[in-house]
Amino acid sequence: MISIRPARPGDEALVLRFVRELAAFEREPDAVEAGEAEFRDALFGPDPAAEAVIAELDGEPVGFALFFYNFSTWTGRPGLYLEDLYVTPAARGRGVGRALLQHLARVALERGCARFEWAVLDWNADAIAFYRALGAVGMEEWTVQRVSGDALRRLAGA
Repeated sequence: MISIRPARPGDEALVLRFVRELAAFEREPDAVEAGEAEFRDALFGPDPAAEAVIAELDGEPVGFALFFYNFSTWTGRPGLYLEDLYVTPAARGRGVGRALLQHLARVALERGCARFEWAVLDWNADAIAFYRALGAVGMEEWTVQRVSGDALRRLAGA
């Protein structure tokens, strides 16, 4: 049986484990800089930056989703942005990913969000096909832009 619960204090190590497994799957195993303390602060600190939910299959944690709000100036309403979704290899194909996305879609509606959005790597054909089957539409004309590290400091004039 699949259940979805909010992450709670004490889940930082689990979230970090899933993030590291996701990074390895995404061919970036050494890219994770965050540790348990960063997740504790980001999820449960005085000014949380994000939320997470944990998927359990027969009582065992098998995946998670981490999300936060964005805002649409066109709709004048918040949106829910899915930063990470991960299901362990052994639990894939058992409905866990669908359950996580359905849960977040309900959260988005309950909280008055106009949109539910996420990014997917262009080489992840299985995920793209799965998302299309759920009704997601690729934003083909849009590309993600990012400034980080030294480029961010230069842009800030720091």
